[in-house]
Amino acid sequence: MRIATGLAGGVAPVRAADSAAAEAAEAAPAAAAPQAALQSAVLQPAMAALRAMPEIDHDKVAALRDALAKGELPFDPAKLAGLIQRFHGSEP
Repeated sequence: MRIATGLAGGVAPVRAADSAAAEAAEAAPAAAAPQAALQSAVLQPAMAALRAMPEIDHDKVAALRDALAKGELPFDPAKLAGLIQRFHGSEP
């Protein structure tokens, strides 16, 4: 806690956190509206894409993971690396 003195010589306790919170609360409404609009505009396409994606079949994922671990499913790391590069535009 810090002690503030006024012109009249009076002493009033002032908490730094309280004054900082008050300043932030005053500035928040002005800054929140553009921030919320930006987030909404940025997130809307992502949320639409997420809703369009199919549900994950967790049983199938578990079966594939087990088959891969047992060596029943072939895995070619070079092919996977090439597909990742092609997907991300490193290769035409």
